[in-house]
Amino acid sequence: QLVESGGGLVQPGGSLRLSCAASGFTFRAYAMSWYRQAPGKERELVATITTGGSTNYADSVKGRFTISRDNAKNTVDLQLIGLKPEDTAVYYCNAENRPWRYWGQGTQVTVSS
Repeated sequence: QLVESGGGLVQPGGSLRLSCAASGFTFRAYAMSWYRQAPGKERELVATITTGGSTNYADSVKGRFTISRDNAKNTVDLQLIGLKPEDTAVYYCNAENRPWRYWGQGTQVTVSS
């Protein structure tokens, strides 16, 4: 099970920290990712952190978003800074260790003045 938190309404240029709490599987064995889906658009990959701690980001968020994980707490966070209106979306936490894959229910991030 994956449970996201931390979404909300923020002004352009603002910051948020999203958190995802995992349970029911061996967290440290899974690559963890954040995806987002804006209205009328397909779900897109935002950031990934591997079991070894390597990170990858979508070009649109590089330098603004930071993904991190805490294997002791079974959590993965996404720090968002310099938010733009185009970052508005539902953000989903994902755990993957093929063939197993889990999704959270999503948390809404709205960037608006």
